[in-house]
Amino acid sequence: MPLVSMKDMLNKAKAEGYAVGQFNINNLEFTQAILQAAEEEKSPVILGVSEGAARYMGGFKTVVNIVEALMEEYKTSVPVAIHLDHGSSFEKCVEAIHAGFTSVMIDGSHYPLAENIALTKRVVDVAHALNVSVEAELGRIGGQEDDLVVEDAEAAYAIPEECKELVEATGVDCFAPALGSVHGPYKGEPNLGFDHMKKIDSLVGIPLVLHGGTGIPTADIKKAIQFGHAKINVNTENQISSAKAVREYLAANPEQYDPRKYLGPAREAIKETVKGKMQEFGSSNKA
Repeated sequence: MPLVSMKDMLNKAKAEGYAVGQFNINNLEFTQAILQAAEEEKSPVILGVSEGAARYMGGFKTVVNIVEALMEEYKTSVPVAIHLDHGSSFEKCVEAIHAGFTSVMIDGSHYPLAENIALTKRVVDVAHALNVSVEAELGRIGGQEDDLVVEDAEAAYAIPEECKELVEATGVDCFAPALGSVHGPYKGEPNLGFDHMKKIDSLVGIPLVLHGGTGIPTADIKKAIQFGHAKINVNTENQISSAKAVREYLAANPEQYDPRKYLGPAREAIKETVKGKMQEFGSSNKA
């Protein structure tokens, strides 16, 4: 199956009351594990790629080539989107689109509303002409993910009326309002703004995106899905599980140096983590 945009898979998820996971790929093993998990769970999947991860893996085009080659090798039959996570500029979004990405996020959340809208609209105009889906963000999601760092003092809930204005003015396919989730591990208990969430869902009418999906209790995940979230982003949890597997293997086998020996267990750990998330989000058997 060829790569697809996120639009149809997220609209279906929102209509049927489940969420599709975005799982970030950081190297070959992450990509293998996530594609294998999606096929085994018969789940649609979004492969998130940050600008930093793309640089690490050899560039946007290299990432697309790796994914397409693996999908051919694995005979992947489920819908797969490659999504630029937290695109920093119009130029980076266009670069990713030209490389073969089927979805992009333009993160203009650090700009005033009017600038965020203008920037997002420019990206939408190009992307939609090429059947590429677009995600936008409003408000500031705290924590750190890759090159993106937002201190707790800078984090801010999205204002519902501004969310409505941005979505209507830009025509984005999905929308990430800041509602109390954070990138990376939580320092305390997650505190999602469900009242804000419910109001924003009623105002915008398109699939919502929950960033910082690691560490959020299942009950809160279910509630977020109930209030319009059709895309949930997970990265830290996979990184933690893979690092744990490598540490355990090398501790038990201190003489080992073949990377296949210790990265193999890491890949399996990621796959099992992703499968568990797909079951939690309700996307298993929805492909």
